[in-house]
Order: sequence, then C-alpha cells, then structure tokens
Amino acid sequence: MKKEYEAELEDELCPEYDFATMQGGVRGKYADRFKHATNVVILDPDVAQAFPTDAAVNEALRLLVNLAKNVTQH
Repeated sequence: MKKEYEAELEDELCPEYDFATMQGGVRGKYADRFKHATNVVILDPDVAQAFPTDAAVNEALRLLVNLAKNVTQH
C-alpha cells in the first residue's frame, strides 16, 4: 500500500498542463481567507484520548466557557 502511494507522488503533470501560458492566475489569491477560516489545534495524546471526536472537544470547551462566564458574573 505504501509503495503504491509513493508511486502516485512521483507522477508528473500531463504535458497539456502548461501553467506558463495560463493567464489570470494569482498566486496565493485565497491564502488570507484560508488562514482566517481555519483553526487547527493539535491535542496532546493524553488529551486526545479523553476527547475522541471533535464534537466532544466542542462540548467540553463550551461547558468551560459557560463556567468561566458564571464565575466572572458572581
């Protein structure tokens, strides 16, 4: 399986894909939008075991936010 995947990475683009003749392309056109629209967080392994899904992480964080709001209001 791994060798099959590595062979796919070695494929070259087809000759008809000549990017030098293409017009109107802008490098990094959507880079800022992508940067602001993504929020990737890497969990430590012990934390990841406690939260098996993204929904579990979101639920726990929402609970923590609500608790923090309640503590600051009192």
